[in-house]
Amino acid sequence: MPDPFIREFTDITADPKVRGFLHTPTNPNGDGLVLSHGAGSNAQAPLLTALAETFAAAGFTVLRCDLPYRQTRSFGPPGPGDDARDRAGLSNALVAMRKIVSGRLILAGHSYGGRQSSMLCAELAKQSREEAANLPAALLLLSYPLHPPRKPEQQRTQHLPDLRTPTLFVHGTRDPFGSIAELEQAMKMIPAKTKLVAIEGAGHDLGFKGRAKQEELPDLILSELVKSLDLPR
Repeated sequence: MPDPFIREFTDITADPKVRGFLHTPTNPNGDGLVLSHGAGSNAQAPLLTALAETFAAAGFTVLRCDLPYRQTRSFGPPGPGDDARDRAGLSNALVAMRKIVSGRLILAGHSYGGRQSSMLCAELAKQSREEAANLPAALLLLSYPLHPPRKPEQQRTQHLPDLRTPTLFVHGTRDPFGSIAELEQAMKMIPAKTKLVAIEGAGHDLGFKGRAKQEELPDLILSELVKSLDLPR
């Protein structure tokens, strides 16, 4: 997508504020995608950029955003007390996107961003209909961090039974944060439509480490999301 269709985006009226990059498609389909990054990354991660460009080319308006902890600190992982504020930031990003698009919203995140996205959706599902007005139509979880590496007993699944949002998981077969079998077992806890796309040989970065990237992966993710969750193409 040409550069003029990508611009920096900031909503300082929200607390925490929304900051990132907005991709506006040439032929919008009315739907929006909010993308967030992993614990050691930011909105300019190669995986997020590639996905944003692919979805925008297909008509989606895309916001890839820096989570609040990254807005505060330019490097390093989130702290133990950052979770709730990061979820509030994602909620504000959905509100901001609702002002831009009239169709469905998809919430997506890599690793930590995906975990916080799923927790936010689980929280919204328990609220009133009015409070849950911005509940996404679908979730895209990239390399969901099911447990810390080499600590399979520390499962991050407590919120999954409350998740009511159709969810597509994309996970590498060599991801140390959870095996395919472990993830399949965890998905059984979710009372909503789910699908898993396993990326053979990929680790937690899904092949997007540094400048390297899997050229076909963004197209595959778009195709699977559209197909499995009945979204427009």
